[in-house]
Amino acid sequence: MTAGIDLGQPQAQSVRSDEDVVRVRQLVRAVAVAVKLSLVDQTKVVTAASELARNTLVYGGGGSVEVTTVDNGRRKGVRIVFADSGPGIADLNLAMTDGYTSGGGLGLGLSGSRRLVDEFEIETSPDTGTRITVTKWSR
Repeated sequence: MTAGIDLGQPQAQSVRSDEDVVRVRQLVRAVAVAVKLSLVDQTKVVTAASELARNTLVYGGGGSVEVTTVDNGRRKGVRIVFADSGPGIADLNLAMTDGYTSGGGLGLGLSGSRRLVDEFEIETSPDTGTRITVTKWSR
């Protein structure tokens, strides 16, 4: 248990307001510190989480974030799942293009967030919304 966080259990945070986006940043930072990510990697994963949580709020109409520690036997890391039931991403190829942003976020867009993490998976559909899973591993 670290600063009130049970690292053995996934940590959930709803995303319904700007304050929730701040809470996601704080939660991700606490878990990244607990698994001993470097300061640079902490900053990268927190920045990606902030952008993706904001997207969950703004474009998905709100949703949830789940933060989990992962261990592959050699390294530990942080896995974060962002999920919403919004309209999905109409043109995923365009949205993943470097430099593309629809405005309103940090300007990173999905491609910028993808570059900040080690693993990035996205599932999107107009029927089910969007689910993005990212992982950042310790070095």
